Amino acid sequence: MHYNLSIAFGENVMKTLHLLRHAKSSWDKPGLSDRDRGLNKRGKRDAPRMGQALARRLQPMAISVSPARRAQLTLGGLCDGWPALNQMDHVTEEALYTFSAEDLFAWLRERDEREAEQFIIGHNPALTDLANALAGNDGLANLPTAGYLELSLRIDLWNDLRQGCARMEFSLFPRQL
Repeated sequence: MHYNLSIAFGENVMKTLHLLRHAKSSWDKPGLSDRDRGLNKRGKRDAPRMGQALARRLQPMAISVSPARRAQLTLGGLCDGWPALNQMDHVTEEALYTFSAEDLFAWLRERDEREAEQFIIGHNPALTDLANALAGNDGLANLPTAGYLELSLRIDLWNDLRQGCARMEFSLFPRQL
């Protein structure tokens, strides 16, 4: 029989949460539904640049993405800048088309416990509110479009997700590139 010694000795197994807000969306077609809005020129530029920058920091991983067109196009741009992402199995999750941190809490608590990391492409204010709740209000006023956050979570199970269980490890915003 094998025991996970880190759990047996009471050390927290860390989970990691990666959050990326969709790139800047287009408002050039006023009659278009919110879900169907694409990216504007800046959004089309920023998504691949963020992909290139994140490729220098992270190993490729599966990404869960909102079904909104702007989020899907952000994932496409990310993959353009980070080609190794194209080999991963990305999942469109209806539940990620939300503007509520509570909805994201609920979705995360249902993740497979064997997965140590989750990467989400979604929307504000949900992502900013989630990051602030998890990291104890570290003072993030607004996650900008195409902005990325990495949080380390002091939890063993996704179901244990709670306010204040995280530390902001890294942030990257397009204006820094």
